[in-house]
Amino acid sequence: MSEGAKGEFAGRNIKEKRKKFKWAGTEYKRKRLKLKEKFDPLGSAPRARAIVLQKVQLEAKQPNSGLRKCVRVQIIKSGTQVTAFAPGDKAINYIDEHDEVTIEPLRSSKRGTLGDIPGVRFKVVEVNGIPLELLRTGKKEKPRR
Repeated sequence: MSEGAKGEFAGRNIKEKRKKFKWAGTEYKRKRLKLKEKFDPLGSAPRARAIVLQKVQLEAKQPNSGLRKCVRVQIIKSGTQVTAFAPGDKAINYIDEHDEVTIEPLRSSKRGTLGDIPGVRFKVVEVNGIPLELLRTGKKEKPRR
């Protein structure tokens, strides 16, 4: 039995309290208010296709230093513009403007940035339908248009 309600007809009080305190939990609240669907540029999909608008270099947050290679993309489905990180050594060289890339979130839980790149929530996975990792390692070539 809970501390506050101990009487014969306390069941209703306990039930109401449970209902009220559920909203304190972030996962419950986000799910009930459908915040992922409302504010996620991918529209609750695991990945999205996008067109590269420009290549950008972002400075890493303190205490790290260095220029992180990223691309500014426009998601085809929603028309939203986001910044996506190009992971891997010299990966940015395989991405050109107006290429079609596939992006996915940097991490799965909730939202927000990862690591030392400010404001970047997505990473590039494929370029023109070919995995970026295969392009980087030289196992596949980018199709010529």
